[in-house]
Amino acid sequence: MSPNDPKLKSFVAVARDSHFPIQNLPYGVFTTPANYSPRIGVAIGDQVLDLSVLEQAGLLDLVPGERLFNRPTLNAFIERGRDTWMRARTAISDLLRQENARLRDDARLRARAFAPQSAAKMLLPLTIPGYTDFYSSKAHATNVGSMFRDSAHALLPNWLYVPIAYNGRASSIVVSGTPVLRPNGQTKRPDAQQPLFGSSQRLDFELEMAFVVGVGNALGEPISVGTALSHVFGMVLMNDWSARDIQQWEYIPLGPFNSKTFATSISPWIVTMDALEPFRIEGPVQNPAPLPYLETSGPQAYDIHLEASLAPPGKPAATISRTNFGTMYWNIAQQLAHHTVSGCNTRIGDLMGSGTISGASPDSCGSLLEITANGTRPLRLQDGTERKFLEDDDELILTGWAQGKDYRVGFGEVRGRIVAARSF
Repeated sequence: MSPNDPKLKSFVAVARDSHFPIQNLPYGVFTTPANYSPRIGVAIGDQVLDLSVLEQAGLLDLVPGERLFNRPTLNAFIERGRDTWMRARTAISDLLRQENARLRDDARLRARAFAPQSAAKMLLPLTIPGYTDFYSSKAHATNVGSMFRDSAHALLPNWLYVPIAYNGRASSIVVSGTPVLRPNGQTKRPDAQQPLFGSSQRLDFELEMAFVVGVGNALGEPISVGTALSHVFGMVLMNDWSARDIQQWEYIPLGPFNSKTFATSISPWIVTMDALEPFRIEGPVQNPAPLPYLETSGPQAYDIHLEASLAPPGKPAATISRTNFGTMYWNIAQQLAHHTVSGCNTRIGDLMGSGTISGASPDSCGSLLEITANGTRPLRLQDGTERKFLEDDDELILTGWAQGKDYRVGFGEVRGRIVAARSF
């Protein structure tokens, strides 16, 4: 039976609305109070299954003589390639099935192998050599272009031909729950003669997803669009925090710099492309047709429901955006093919952000820049609280899932709380 079969059930209790049924099995790195050593696990229901324990017990002997899961990152496992990924997922799924007594009936092994997610501390799951951020939502690009230019010239001439992106930095990518320090930098008001230095007053979130490169390519050897998905290990939720006032002053002519370097948050669980395979759908019609090296056929988008919530200090979170990853104009295969067509090499663990994901309706915008029309139309929450941009101690929560029949394949959450800027 396929690990994606919707009829599969686990002996571990899984709530119907859980993000982590047996059809998902996302990978993460964790510690527990009983064992401070980082190791690799998968999420199942509200539990973490410790793969290093299964490996030690001889139940996950994927590469004879090599321990892949008693490690602080997923890189070594990912490096073993797609055949190993598939064998691992099949073996883990088999061990967790309702009818399989091997793990189910071994109380001593279960006690060592499972830990409540509530007791686990999740760590950054990867060493990330490089980071790229795309700009692939047509609705988002149109909203921003209309705001800063005019609706007739919202999209620049290259946007419909090129999956626009910039090379970012990987050093400040952090796992969900890491506090986000409000950045300092230069800003300039339109009526000012010269810029000022200080903390950003227009701090924003960006609702994104990102994919993880699982098979790299050599320098000078592009990845074709037809084989690109075989190079991708999985996906995470991502919040690419943005300081809009710093960005507005610095981004011409070379793009954002300090307005983006202070933090990018990702969810701790990496959902594999194999788990997402049942949720592939047709993406938006691309007109004009892409150039031949970007031409794809068949379903290339993914039906993943996404939400953003804002929790002011001491108050409950309120949902401020609902959108879908399936609306993205440029798909993952096109992004990776374009990224490497120049001969650029990628490495295992490289992270590729989608860009802000926005839909066509006002309640589906993936940033406060769009939701508040650049601060001119404040967001009013249910309790009367208003926000133009994020304030200190605000917490932003992103979540997302693909909905199946009686189960969902989810990503959990990515959270970040704003901390006051350092004083100089």
